[in-house]
Amino acid sequence: MVAPPALPRLVVITDWRLPPGRLLGALARALEAGPEVAVQHRHPEATGRRFLEEARLLADLCRERGNPLFINGRLDVALLLGAHLHLPAQGAAPEDVRPHLPSGRLISAAVHDMEEARAASGADLALVSPVFAPGSKPGDTRAQLGPDGFQALAAALPCPALALGGITPERAGDVRGAAGFAVISAVLEAEDPAAAARALLAACPAQAMLRRP
Repeated sequence: MVAPPALPRLVVITDWRLPPGRLLGALARALEAGPEVAVQHRHPEATGRRFLEEARLLADLCRERGNPLFINGRLDVALLLGAHLHLPAQGAAPEDVRPHLPSGRLISAAVHDMEEARAASGADLALVSPVFAPGSKPGDTRAQLGPDGFQALAAALPCPALALGGITPERAGDVRGAAGFAVISAVLEAEDPAAAARALLAACPAQAMLRRP
């Protein structure tokens, strides 16, 4: 039996508002922190063609370095590129897409509340947000979960939970129950993306990322 792929402990989500060269350069530096760093391709404003072109750039980047790539919400693009899949809230359920993914592909799910935590059944990991005010979304008016709210949702999930939303290396240690972190600006806008990624990994012990039965 083929062993399942290792789960990432840090997911860096793309922000295509940045110049492409700067974005890809920051991602390349972040991936220097090791194979436990994954990239999630997210660009809701992009046309289908542009989304695919960007995904190909990211796939090449991740493939060269041996890092996982997750595609946000697009099963077709994930299949085309041999990538993993991230399911946004209110989208398809893990049980809906699992039969269409080859063995060894991971599914991550967005979770913001208890209802979505229950709907994440069948996912390999969940991105729980917003823990703090997102640095990449200054106009976000959603209520923050805070460390206690995150911990409650993480405990209710059938899979490991990554904390998302305003996570920085300084705040990461305050989030109990996290199997890892998902970030945007904390890495992409860091002076040293590799150092920022390593600091976030160091804030979460490797043994925390365990698959749940």
